[in-house]
Amino acid sequence: MDLQLTDKVAIVTGASKGIGRAIAETLAAEGMRVVAVARSRALLEQLAAGRDDRCLVHAVDLSLPDTASTVVEASMAAFGRIDLLVNNAGATPRGDFLTLTDAEWHAGFALKFHGAMRLSRAAWPHLCASGGSIVNISGIGGRTGSAEFTIGGAVNAALLNLTKALADRGVRDGVRVNAINPGGIVTERLQTRVRVLAAERGIAEEAAQQELARTLGVARFGAPAEIARLVAFLASPQAAYCQGAIVDADGGQTRTL
Repeated sequence: MDLQLTDKVAIVTGASKGIGRAIAETLAAEGMRVVAVARSRALLEQLAAGRDDRCLVHAVDLSLPDTASTVVEASMAAFGRIDLLVNNAGATPRGDFLTLTDAEWHAGFALKFHGAMRLSRAAWPHLCASGGSIVNISGIGGRTGSAEFTIGGAVNAALLNLTKALADRGVRDGVRVNAINPGGIVTERLQTRVRVLAAERGIAEEAAQQELARTLGVARFGAPAEIARLVAFLASPQAAYCQGAIVDADGGQTRTL
């Protein structure tokens, strides 16, 4: 299937590793020019290696109020247009609600929610000009509450609501806005959970991963590339009728409507 993304420009946040890196690599393979955004310049430069002038590295902290505008300005200066914004940056801590601090709550919203909101606002005029789109990477915790994931669930729920609100405006302005809720994806963060479980049970990591998957009610965990391919589809004209869609890519873990 031709996704018709060649020479279009994408901003991808959290692009240094995990899902974000897979998204950046997949979009580049589809012919897009990519603005890769994250805190780690070294990891971003590894991503950009061999991609010549088709990948712009922008190492910044998106939790800071003025960063979004600098990302958009750099993107326009380098490529002259923005066709896609993928808001993927942000991880939130698990833990007992009674012990999570105000600072942890603030940090969770500052990067994942406020970073996405500010970037969407800064990029919006350029997305209007190109007839572009936004894909927000949220998480199934925004749909199903969990006692150990209060910060992440609240942040993800807010991002899903923002997706719907921006999609509503996007009908008028010609910008498509959709979201993906990944479930358990084999990233460094999941592997840390697996190692902890393996140590607690005194079992091999492979067995711990299988046990965790069974506990969550899925046959297996997903790969970052599976989320990346879904982003590419939602960004393409093939998904032109998708507006305000929230896709649970979780192996069936979410069983509610």
